[in-house]
Amino acid sequence: MKSKSWNIRWSSALALSALLIFSACKKDDEPSLGEPPSQADAAFTYTATAQSDNVIEFTAANSSLDASWDFGNGSTAQGSVVQATYPFAGTYTVTLTVQNSGGSASSSQEITIAQDDPSLVNNPLFDLLTGGASGPGYKTWAVDSASDGHFGVGPDPIGAAGRFPEWYAANANEKAGADMYNDRYTFRLQGFGFDQVTGGGVYVNSAHAGDAPFDDTTASPVADYIAAFPDQLGETWTLTEGADTTLTISGNAMIGYWAGTRTYTIVNIEENELTLMFTDTKASNPGLNWYVRLVPEGYNSNPGGGGGGQTWSLPMDFESVEPTWTTFGNSSYSYVTNPDQSGINTSSKVLETTHGNETWAGLFVDLDAPLDFSSLNNIKLKVWAPDTGVFKVKLEEQANTNNNVEVDMHVTTANTWQELTFDFSAAPAGVDRVVIFPGWNTSVAQSFYVDDIKQE
Repeated sequence: MKSKSWNIRWSSALALSALLIFSACKKDDEPSLGEPPSQADAAFTYTATAQSDNVIEFTAANSSLDASWDFGNGSTAQGSVVQATYPFAGTYTVTLTVQNSGGSASSSQEITIAQDDPSLVNNPLFDLLTGGASGPGYKTWAVDSASDGHFGVGPDPIGAAGRFPEWYAANANEKAGADMYNDRYTFRLQGFGFDQVTGGGVYVNSAHAGDAPFDDTTASPVADYIAAFPDQLGETWTLTEGADTTLTISGNAMIGYWAGTRTYTIVNIEENELTLMFTDTKASNPGLNWYVRLVPEGYNSNPGGGGGGQTWSLPMDFESVEPTWTTFGNSSYSYVTNPDQSGINTSSKVLETTHGNETWAGLFVDLDAPLDFSSLNNIKLKVWAPDTGVFKVKLEEQANTNNNVEVDMHVTTANTWQELTFDFSAAPAGVDRVVIFPGWNTSVAQSFYVDDIKQE
């Protein structure tokens, strides 16, 4: 019995010894992550540069750590010593994040810029994108739906055709109904601000339909998906110049078509054109570069056309011809069966327009020739309105929108067809665009019906 007990104790001792040795070896073999950065490591200092009090140099306290900066002005940078530009007076929160294999730490400071420095925004690209400091300081763009090739896709890497949608290019208005043409993108010089007004939805590539925040989707009538998406206001834009000049949008905002990125290469920028290229980020969509062409809101790149060289003229009764309108202020339109075939209007088809959330929302159609008011002074139309109020009609010249005239009439009876007569005897020569503002000075998203636009 003693011998057997001794053997058991000896075997147990050997097993315990082996386990301790194995555990010690295993612990020694584990990699060490090291100590995470401290708050002292995340500290930083800053000073104005000799160039300008609005160009600030920032220095991280610990230069041995990876450093990421958010300058509070819409721009970011990497490195232990960096510079940021603040053209406009204000208070900005700057955040430094440092990291190593053990973790990360962050700190923030507020800096105050005492006054504007206009020289820092004296950039031709800024002027084209925003209207410039000598102009309004902001510019609103929309997808160029009126012309062929406003949207498409080509290869990545770029093929022999260059930066061009050589694989597929949409025809004019081909994507109507996809919630692409209703979006408006406003670039502001002050604070490099950016607003995206969506009308409630955006156009999303099918492979990205599950991407947050574009996961509430429905099938588009013209391929891919529409994602429910509210207006994105108060964001910023960053222009990075180089061999490829890129435009980056902050937050959840995007431009034109969602394919996984908010950074766009500027292919071309002019007063009336902004063409962007962006690379699809989805692994299931390899080798795709998407293209979208924008124009200033209200600008028609294809005067008198609606795709295929087609032109429009008065009168318009919408029975067999459906002119192409351009919306603004977040309005939308479609051609529908007359919802009230009674009274003065028993026609079968009418124009339906839903008022946008801007008080000046409306839509316009370009004509193939200027209107002649030498003998026929009136523009007439029929309207079915959900409420009484002002209905404004504006006539303007496509090539010079400063040449215009506006006339207001009042809808006096709601929920019934009424004919309005607009006296344009004082209209200037050369006006070849009809602009209508149903529900002028209201922002309620109500539907109006319009029919039988004519000159008498």
